[in-house]
Amino acid sequence: MTSSHEQASFPRQYARTQRFTLGAPRAFTVAPDGGRVVFVRSGSGTDRSHRLWVLDLDGPGGPGGPDGPVERLAADPEALLGGAAEELSAEERARRERSREGSAGIVGYAVDGAAELAAFALSGRLFTAELRAGTARELPVPGPVVDPRPSPDGRLVAYAAGGALRVTGADGTGDRALAEPADGEDGVVYGLAEFVASEEMGRSRGFWWAPGSDRLLVARVDESPVRRWWIADPAHPEREPQAVAYPAAGTPNADVRLFVVDLTGNRTEVLWDRAVFPYLARVHWSSGGAPLLLVQARDQRSQACLTVDPETGATRTLQVDEDPVWLELFGGVPAWTPDGRLVRIVDRNGVRVLAVGDRALTDARLHVRAVLDVGAEDVLISASKGEAAEEDAAPETGEIHVYRVSERGVERVSEGPGVHSAVRSGSGAGAVTVLSSARPDAPGSTVRVLRDGKRLAEVVSYAQRPALSADITLVEAGERRIPCAVLLPSTWREGDGPLPVLMDPYGGPHGQRVVAAHNPHLTSRWFAEQGFAVIVADGRGAPGRSPAWEKAISGDFTLTLDDQVEALQALAGRFPLDLGRVAIRGWSFGGYLAGLAALRRPDVFHAAVVGAPVTDWRLYDTHYTERYLGLPEEGAEEADVYAANSLMSDTGLTEPREPARPMMVVHGLADDNVVMAHTLRLSSALLAAGRPHEVLPLSGVTHMTPQEQVAENLLLLQVDFLKRSLGLG
Repeated sequence: MTSSHEQASFPRQYARTQRFTLGAPRAFTVAPDGGRVVFVRSGSGTDRSHRLWVLDLDGPGGPGGPDGPVERLAADPEALLGGAAEELSAEERARRERSREGSAGIVGYAVDGAAELAAFALSGRLFTAELRAGTARELPVPGPVVDPRPSPDGRLVAYAAGGALRVTGADGTGDRALAEPADGEDGVVYGLAEFVASEEMGRSRGFWWAPGSDRLLVARVDESPVRRWWIADPAHPEREPQAVAYPAAGTPNADVRLFVVDLTGNRTEVLWDRAVFPYLARVHWSSGGAPLLLVQARDQRSQACLTVDPETGATRTLQVDEDPVWLELFGGVPAWTPDGRLVRIVDRNGVRVLAVGDRALTDARLHVRAVLDVGAEDVLISASKGEAAEEDAAPETGEIHVYRVSERGVERVSEGPGVHSAVRSGSGAGAVTVLSSARPDAPGSTVRVLRDGKRLAEVVSYAQRPALSADITLVEAGERRIPCAVLLPSTWREGDGPLPVLMDPYGGPHGQRVVAAHNPHLTSRWFAEQGFAVIVADGRGAPGRSPAWEKAISGDFTLTLDDQVEALQALAGRFPLDLGRVAIRGWSFGGYLAGLAALRRPDVFHAAVVGAPVTDWRLYDTHYTERYLGLPEEGAEEADVYAANSLMSDTGLTEPREPARPMMVVHGLADDNVVMAHTLRLSSALLAAGRPHEVLPLSGVTHMTPQEQVAENLLLLQVDFLKRSLGLG
């Protein structure tokens, strides 16, 4: 049972611990020799500053030593900065915003091929750490430094700074620019990912070392074609608005090219049909073969996997994929096996499979999600249970597992219900795997280090234990078997009567909320303790089930609302739900879904908390929006699709229905992903229609809400609004 004190303290604890992520180890790298694991972790569950750590698996005595695995600190930001506060450049702030990184210190790093040298940036300055020796130092280079990466041989470090891609010796000598904008090339940068690549494609990098450390592939991004938007800070009228190159749906994208650059600065452009395939989605360069590119058409219905000749820049097509709906991008592919076979994830006959060479190595019993590692003997993947799994097997709702796949078959590595992921040093004898497991019945994650499949060590977590226990019930609802998590107040007993309902979805693409893990459901649990029956439902469009499930929403986001209604009504027969008092809350796509519910289905939903919503899809970015809704300016039909899927248009609210339901609309004024214009235009349309609503503008807040007081009070204000709106005492 949860005490009233724990309920009251949870919002503050949740905010102070940044959703219980602080103090948890993450960003693991396993040395190829299997001797050590590198990771970052802050000093406590409330410490925002991450440090770089090394776990020596064979202890200080080396292989076979008597001491066993030993942790040691490799780099401490406080010591390296002399106690000074960290100062982020505009480029670093943008990178962290795209990755939703709200903490501080060493939040990312890169290593050389042997995992003996690490490079990272602090306050725009370049630092390296000798991982065997345990020493760290600053390299004197021009800044602000972004995304430093050692060469595979550890002799050099490449980094982006001032629009250029630069390189310096690991000893701090020989710094020079390898590629930089020419005079008059305003808006051009080398070595950084453009907005849609980092926000939507999952590509956060803009340069890649050759395996031989003698050259690099470097992206050239020209943002001059992209329209400029201006984000002001009304709380500080003395500050100039910030210019943001934002490629809204139907408008020009950044022009992205790729060059092979050697260590003297000689450049050779990589040539492919950029008019047909303008998106550079993936780059892979390993010793298994020539550089690999995955390039996409703007409508994302066709893509090509290309190899690059580093000498001439010429490309050769290995594979062209087409899909009448869209083609999904996946982590870890395309890639080469060490013996030169192409590794891909593809949709075949309605099933998402792992393909190595010409063969599919998985079938409909698995839904493949990502490639985690490619070894000489097998491929490590992340996957969910497929729809064609054995009928008598448990449903595994919300579970994600790690599998080892080879020509000999498929073997599950992870054990027990949960959300599992892994990092590995390769396959074969002596292989080391770091297996991270989050489970539904225990807070946080357990990180185990395995050698040859046997437990060798556990990486300690300093994350705080939540004041609440999630206590979720995972079920499937309705004819579509919609995955759901249900949370009732811990004090509710049979005979207490039905409960007011709070739907708490994300409900859209790339945002699975129904997971078999504890911590993702903690805010839902807190709302349940305020007297609600809380339902989290992942309808059509959510990932993790099948290609058809994800692609069912093509051209029609409103199907996501239909599935929220179906889940609610189906669960009413199994749980104590008062269908006369139903609210919904959400953020980002979930905020859009909450607004859609209040406007289109007031017969079902009686109040909505609408957080950072997309209200007019013409104002959201190209790569995401056009994948689902097409180009808005192709014709009247496309324009109608955008209007039908938006909450409002140029003429006011879209298809509003009676009665009007109260809405609390929350938005960060500094949001450069879903800009504040969405909420302001929605509020104007609601006002013009005479509909009750509250607007809560968050000064200085972006699409994230990492600020402690903001995050804490947002929860308290939401529950107050919901109780007022539903007439709860």
